[in-house]
Amino acid sequence: MRLGAVLEGDSEPRVSIVPNSVPKLIKLGFEVLIENNAGLSSGYLNSEYEEKGASIVDSDVVMSSDIVTSIGIPDFSKMKSGAMLACIADPFRDSLKAKQIIESGITLLSLEVIPRRLSKGQSMDVNSSQDNLSGYYAALTAASHMPKLMPMMTTAAGTIRPAKFVIQGAAVAGLQAIATAKRLGAIVYAIDVRLAAKTDCESLGGRFIDVPGWVDAETSSGHANSLFEDPELMESFDSSVENILSEADALITTARIFGRDAPKLFFSEERNNKLHKIMKQGSVVVDMNMDTGGNTNHADVSEVIVKDGVTFFGKPILCRSVPNTASMLYSNNITNFVTVLVNDGKLVINQEEQILTGDEGGIKAGFGGILISEKGEIHKNHTKLKNLIYGGEEE
Repeated sequence: MRLGAVLEGDSEPRVSIVPNSVPKLIKLGFEVLIENNAGLSSGYLNSEYEEKGASIVDSDVVMSSDIVTSIGIPDFSKMKSGAMLACIADPFRDSLKAKQIIESGITLLSLEVIPRRLSKGQSMDVNSSQDNLSGYYAALTAASHMPKLMPMMTTAAGTIRPAKFVIQGAAVAGLQAIATAKRLGAIVYAIDVRLAAKTDCESLGGRFIDVPGWVDAETSSGHANSLFEDPELMESFDSSVENILSEADALITTARIFGRDAPKLFFSEERNNKLHKIMKQGSVVVDMNMDTGGNTNHADVSEVIVKDGVTFFGKPILCRSVPNTASMLYSNNITNFVTVLVNDGKLVINQEEQILTGDEGGIKAGFGGILISEKGEIHKNHTKLKNLIYGGEEE
């Protein structure tokens, strides 16, 4: 069995396999091939891979592997039919590219589609490992660009009041942003459409923004659903958030909806358009989801925007800012994941493995597991994706 790790594109400094994972992969029976300088931008030298037992090869050799690993979708044109590709494919948002991979006969393993409710999958969950780092870095970004200090200080020259942070979304990235901002001394508020997030938020010292009359928006698969049905509830939500934001020094937005564009901060488009008016001068907004449409309307992926004294940061995928650590965690995720593919020294797709084919909650909702396609066919449990790519009932 040959496993090959690619050199990512210019915008992606991470690498899918780090040197410390190589001995574990060899023990599983893999010959490990690393594309020349694949780890350089994340701080891993060719020599470190070779010391651990990997071979440094060119792109063509990597692409001839039985399983190719990467962060994003690589140039798969040189992969052989029937080979496996394990990456973050985002097939629900990049369905055209997913269709091309599927129809090439490559077995597509989209790592971010892991069933979230399976305890077995926690060590394989690339979403959690990367989002955790992004949330941490988002808090540091906001703290380092505010015109004031974070913690409360009492000095001979006077008392400094602590900064106020608002975190939208209390999943993995949001919870890490809450914890980091709190450790830095801020007063931290959080909002999430999932009521279960309140307990998580408060356990970290955050203050959950309660919305009168709010109903839960968590699905059986653990994701947040979209809510645009009750005008009174939406107004109650928006006004509750606006009241806190008007006094905040920083806003970090982390909320995502699986397979869709990121939800906006407010239900009201008018409020979304005037966020720079709602927040006070000198405040900072870090929008973590500009790669999926953004939670706000003023951030930009390529530059810092200042509007009426409010600074907007929209750099996507913030874990790229710490590529050494991010690569190490991602590599651990992949190394743990490939154990479900190996049986008696061979790569095997086990249709009974829920990591691959989905758990009950996800299947009922039209989602399978990490296995997107095999032998040119979308897996039968991914009915939503099949409808998206080939047509069918409107979801």
